[in-house]
Parts: sequence; C-alpha cells; structure tokens
Amino acid sequence: MKRTQGITEQLKAENALEWTGRMNSIRACAREIVEKEMIYI
Repeated sequence: MKRTQGITEQLKAENALEWTGRMNSIRACAREIVEKEMIYI
C-alpha cells in the first residue's frame, strides 16, 4: 500500500505530518480489509 500511494522515507523526512496522515489512512484501510475478510465471513 505504501508503494502504490508513493509514501517514501523521503516524504517522511521532508513532511512528517503528511507522512503520518497517509500512514494512518493505510492503517485504517488495512483494518477495514481484515475486519471484512476475516471477521465477517
């Protein structure tokens, strides 16, 4: 997910707030996928 959204270590170094927001978004998406695929099936 990080690779497809272009999240890099360079982004982390240049704009930590942006990087954190994007990583939190990925975490939320991953949690949704797990809940949908693993828990509710």
